[in-house]
Amino acid sequence: MNLLLKLQPKLKRNSQIASYNLFITLVSIDWGFLILMIIMIDRDNWIKFEAGCSLSLTEGHFVKLSLGNYCGDDPELKNIYVKRVDIRKIPMLSFTYRYKRRDIIKNYPVDEGLSMAMDLLSKDFRIATLITIDKELILELNREGKIVLRTKGRQRRPETLTYSHDRPKAKTIEAIGKRYLTDLGITDERGNVFRNAQDKYKQINHYIEILSPLIKDFSQEQIRKVVDMGSGKGYLTFGLYDYLSNVLRWNVEVLGVELREDLVSLCNEIAVKSEFNDLRFFQGTIEQHDVRGTDLLIALHACDTATDDAIFKGIEAGAKLIAVAPCCHKQIRKEIEKSKIENDLSFLTRYGIFLERQAEMITDGMRALILEYFGYKAKVMEFISDVHTPKNVLIVGSKSSKMTNEHRQRAILSQLRDIKVFFGIQYHHLERLLKLEI
Repeated sequence: MNLLLKLQPKLKRNSQIASYNLFITLVSIDWGFLILMIIMIDRDNWIKFEAGCSLSLTEGHFVKLSLGNYCGDDPELKNIYVKRVDIRKIPMLSFTYRYKRRDIIKNYPVDEGLSMAMDLLSKDFRIATLITIDKELILELNREGKIVLRTKGRQRRPETLTYSHDRPKAKTIEAIGKRYLTDLGITDERGNVFRNAQDKYKQINHYIEILSPLIKDFSQEQIRKVVDMGSGKGYLTFGLYDYLSNVLRWNVEVLGVELREDLVSLCNEIAVKSEFNDLRFFQGTIEQHDVRGTDLLIALHACDTATDDAIFKGIEAGAKLIAVAPCCHKQIRKEIEKSKIENDLSFLTRYGIFLERQAEMITDGMRALILEYFGYKAKVMEFISDVHTPKNVLIVGSKSSKMTNEHRQRAILSQLRDIKVFFGIQYHHLERLLKLEI
């Protein structure tokens, strides 16, 4: 086994340039013969290399810095690569620590990062390569124990060099040429997004980004009918139809269900103008709508037990995918307040704001467990940033090809019973709809 032990006196810096005395490297070779090397650092080459790094960063010529021939104590670390990036318009150095099984990326201010890179080089690496637009500087500790600096010209020079890390995301739903976005007041006739509609446009795309990988777990033959419960003005419903029909090129029927008649009429008019032939809106409530044959059921911000009604409808229809963003959580909160159970969390629930948050988590956690009971893989994730709304949780149930076995179902029911006893909950509205014996 190779053992590399470094004995190195304290390093001193003068005007941010390394000035090293000597360090002693003790190397244990496989056959057990020890070689003691005393190496004097060639200070001039070190200064030239560090000055080259600093100058290339200042002049905007820096491409990459790599540290190789690692000889430190971490058996997994192989190399470190450093590049210049702009993060939120702030110049930074991004370090990629290349391990055998993973990469770790850390970002530092430029001055701090350069100082750290030179310190790492002095301790744990035997070679460093600075790549700039027009040349390469290679600093190496050779076998004779000398610091050697070599310069190479670059044959291929990049035409442009950009450090931007804040690259704008490609939009799933482009704004140009979308009649429905204009009619909904998000864009003008040329496809320019209005300033006061930027958040709504971003929300549409974020919504599609979340649903896209979930939808792609299924084939077009499995997702033929989509129902959006409580579709409102239809921003997200139109966006989803546009994505399914014009991006994925799927032949899918999408239905929006909304209680307000004026919004239903408006959305149907816009669907006709946009030539969205398989998108229709209906007036009614979640409880009243017939969802038979539904493959994907969505309910966003359905208030209190209306979310349970939507989940129940999705389970009843055997939907492949159920996605709900709950709003309010009054039913479970009232149950907790009514019972006034004393438990280990009473020190929190005595305060109204904590009780509200606790009720939200309990309600949605039980919903996820019930979805699992009926053979769904449940996920809970952030829907939209809490900057826009505190009600930002999305619960997703994906129908598994295998039904939940009886042992797992019994365990889920037992867990739900324990939750109800602990918090003094008499019933959860979804359990009543599904007639679960909890």
